[in-house]
Amino acid sequence: MKKKMLAVLLSSAMVLSMAACSGGNQDGGSASSDGGETETSSDDGGSDGGGSYTFEVLVKSFQSTYWQAAVQGIEQACDELGVKANANGPANESDIADQITMINDAIQKKPDGIGLAACDASSVIDSLGKAAEAGIPVVCFDTGVDDAPEGSVYATVATDNASAGAVAAENMFPVIEEKIKAASSSAQVRVGEVNQDATGLNIQQRGLGFIEKMIELCGGADKKVAVVGNEFYVNASKDKGTVDEKEADVIIEVGVPAQTTVDLASTEAQKIMSKKDTIAIFGSNQTTAEGVITANQTLNKLATDPEKGIIGVGFDAGTPQKEAILNDQFIGSVTQSPLMMGYECIQTLNKIANGEDVSDIPMNGYWYNKDNMEDDDIKPNLYD
Repeated sequence: MKKKMLAVLLSSAMVLSMAACSGGNQDGGSASSDGGETETSSDDGGSDGGGSYTFEVLVKSFQSTYWQAAVQGIEQACDELGVKANANGPANESDIADQITMINDAIQKKPDGIGLAACDASSVIDSLGKAAEAGIPVVCFDTGVDDAPEGSVYATVATDNASAGAVAAENMFPVIEEKIKAASSSAQVRVGEVNQDATGLNIQQRGLGFIEKMIELCGGADKKVAVVGNEFYVNASKDKGTVDEKEADVIIEVGVPAQTTVDLASTEAQKIMSKKDTIAIFGSNQTTAEGVITANQTLNKLATDPEKGIIGVGFDAGTPQKEAILNDQFIGSVTQSPLMMGYECIQTLNKIANGEDVSDIPMNGYWYNKDNMEDDDIKPNLYD
């Protein structure tokens, strides 16, 4: 699907979805912040060929408003199509074993299809094989599974995470460009990146998208770059022209918390922000962006002027992040659309159940800042 068409679909469907969800869903529930199961359904026949289908949907967690927004999209699609979906997920995105148990339980229910946002792509391989053996189609959303058993995953609905990470770097670089140009191996500057993990394919792609674009932009300024910190990102960047840390003009330091919590993400952010040569930092999802903001409550170093402090950039949305932009702590963030990913997941599962052909649906990442947060094509994505 072309990006322009996706943007139109995103804007219109998001507005319709938010309007529909604001009235409540008598048959559906609301996601619990402690994890749990939500059943959404409609007794009305759908106009798009929906049958009496039941789908099981596994999100990464009900921890954040990001996943609550995804459930809203699931509810909207169920209402339109006249199908049922049981949304379930662990309390925390780090609870990989819990999600695996939930996937296997979902397979035992023999639904018409399964929607899956995998906490850890490598850990779901066996479960996807079981689903395929049982003849249950799977649609991945938010996160793809590259090594899925052949025929198990029918389609993936996800943000083009490499491009979205690059959007963050593209908007950060002009603000710090003069400091980059002034850097040398004897006067290094540091750009931080805090990623929620090094296992989820979407986060890997997003983190590497930021790193690779920053390496490219620094190279255009004739500057050498070293990547340090988390081993996965260091190793994955080695073929991108990086150099040894001592030879570098610019250091990209990557931190990954032991678990996906704001407090632990804040600890990683503080380590980077406390270094005197740090000029910018990127939090690659809602939790890590909020971790950067939390770290700043102690350090008070974030600013939108590179001469006054560290330039902050985030990803996703949520009240703390939006307030950080309005309060001149972040220059902006990149948002995706969890609501539309949940919506398109159900739409795609319904097409499969109807015997229709389906394909991957790439979703865009959108830059937002003080100037465009209220724009019609941005505001619906900025969930609280």
